[in-house]
Amino acid sequence: MVESALLLTLTASLATAWALGFVTQRLGLSPIVGYLLAGLIVGPYTPGFVADRELAKEFAEVGVILLMFGVGLHFHVKDLLAVRNIAVTGAFCQSAIATFLGALAGRTFGWSWEASILFGLALSVASTVMLTRVLTDNSDLQTATGRIAIGWLVVEDIFTVVVLVELPAVFSQPLQKPVSLIGVAALTLAKLVVVAVFAFVIGGRLIPRILNGVASIRSRELFTLTVLVLALGIAVGSSLAFGVSMALGAFLAGMIVGQSEFSFRAASDALPMRDAFAVLFFVSVGMLLDPKALMDAPVLLLATLGIVVLAKPVAAFIIVILFGRGSKIALAVAISLAQIGEFSLILATVGDELRFFRQARTI
Repeated sequence: MVESALLLTLTASLATAWALGFVTQRLGLSPIVGYLLAGLIVGPYTPGFVADRELAKEFAEVGVILLMFGVGLHFHVKDLLAVRNIAVTGAFCQSAIATFLGALAGRTFGWSWEASILFGLALSVASTVMLTRVLTDNSDLQTATGRIAIGWLVVEDIFTVVVLVELPAVFSQPLQKPVSLIGVAALTLAKLVVVAVFAFVIGGRLIPRILNGVASIRSRELFTLTVLVLALGIAVGSSLAFGVSMALGAFLAGMIVGQSEFSFRAASDALPMRDAFAVLFFVSVGMLLDPKALMDAPVLLLATLGIVVLAKPVAAFIIVILFGRGSKIALAVAISLAQIGEFSLILATVGDELRFFRQARTI
């Protein structure tokens, strides 16, 4: 029965994504639009066949890991350091503006401060996975726009990891037991530093030797399997051992492999699997869309869209201009960041578990 559900979910998701991806591509749109629509069609909020959302989610997590591993392969440390000033400043300033506006919207609708601030935080963070796919499809990943946007989102991801650790630590504690926000944040940042040091110092020496040893056997299957084990192993290991996101761990793994002589071969071998699982990620996101819920709160929907597609890009545009990058790059970066992503869903889920949105549902 489980095997049947797995095969039905996999087949229906890929077939629907293929059909709608083909249509949207022919219409001059990104195939990602088709994949998201495919998720809506096979999801629980539309009539007809309903795919197993939990199974789709499991496939999607593999897709996220492989996508971020691919980003790391092409995004070297020097690229990140080259845009560190604009990436750090831009990420924090834009996040602060979006969080403030989202919190203001939440308070306007009578939400608690906790729910309002978390809503703003969810709107402030964009999707590295989504942006990576769009930049790759348009051959813009290695351009100035691509480097700034990806660096910007990497900083956002790190900031979001800190927030995700802070929330349960602060709000799950008894009121009589004070919690040090600075202490929790410092511990989280320390874990991130340890992950990076462990990855680049130990992994930077060990991984090239592993790849060299496997390559000497001259077996393409074993080399591909080694790349997969490294990507998934470092991602999952980082999450279990240090509490960071698997996407961030996969990104670091990709950066390490990208510094070796086998970066091109690793990218070409992992590409087919990465693309297939990435499609399932976008399908799983589409499955979460409930059109009825959107129609029940049209004013809130418009306010949310205004923050995401207007306020965030305007803030990003101004920040990039202030760094002297020129209006063309500023506009491209602004458009790239006019979205939200997987971390937004995770923040909302954590808020729901902490019962922040219970009051919001009754309004």
